Amino acid sequence: MPKHIGIVACSAEGAALCYRTICAESVVQMDEHIHPEVSMHTYPLGKYIMHIRTGNWQEVARLMLSSARKLSAIGAEFAICPDNTIHQAFDLVTRESPMPWLHIAEAVSDEAKRKGFNNLAITGTKYLMTGPVYSEILKKQGISFQIPDNDDREKINTIIFKELVNGIFRGESRSYFNRTIQKLKDRGCDAVVLGCTEIPLLIDPEECPLPILDSTRLLARAALKEALRY
Repeated sequence: MPKHIGIVACSAEGAALCYRTICAESVVQMDEHIHPEVSMHTYPLGKYIMHIRTGNWQEVARLMLSSARKLSAIGAEFAICPDNTIHQAFDLVTRESPMPWLHIAEAVSDEAKRKGFNNLAITGTKYLMTGPVYSEILKKQGISFQIPDNDDREKINTIIFKELVNGIFRGESRSYFNRTIQKLKDRGCDAVVLGCTEIPLLIDPEECPLPILDSTRLLARAALKEALRY
């Protein structure tokens, strides 16, 4: 039987997209209306935000571990977290986790390597763009990366927390993202990481100046692959 997937969620829109992707894409490899068992637990985003803003990753890890233990108790066999930013607490979590985890940045870097991308533009929250989540893993893969300048980082961060996590997707914000991505293309980037799990709901791949690496859907596909490895 396929493995039971546990989703440790943080923000609703990104978690919902990840869940929907698992369910929708399962039919290609399984059967009509069939997907692996999936369970989700999430604390309110606000509980995470208060610790992210102060850099208290121990408390972020505590919340993630609490979700993981609840999921493990009802049968989940491995965990994923459709939130890039809180992966900064990933190592703290996996030390004590009752089950194994997949890492969102590893799913993205594997796809970048497969497609031959060498210089990635990283978008996401300001904590993600300036943090170690992608930098450490991309360096291991020999992939270069760049982030937007400070003003663009602040604007993107505001769009994420004031709009995207609340299910608000405005044309003006899409245009701003595309302009920022164009700047990174002009600096030599050959693909863009949508490193907030809500960004794929805003960006149209046909309009984006660079090929996209959709962290949400790539994590979902990695989870599906793992679930079917039995």
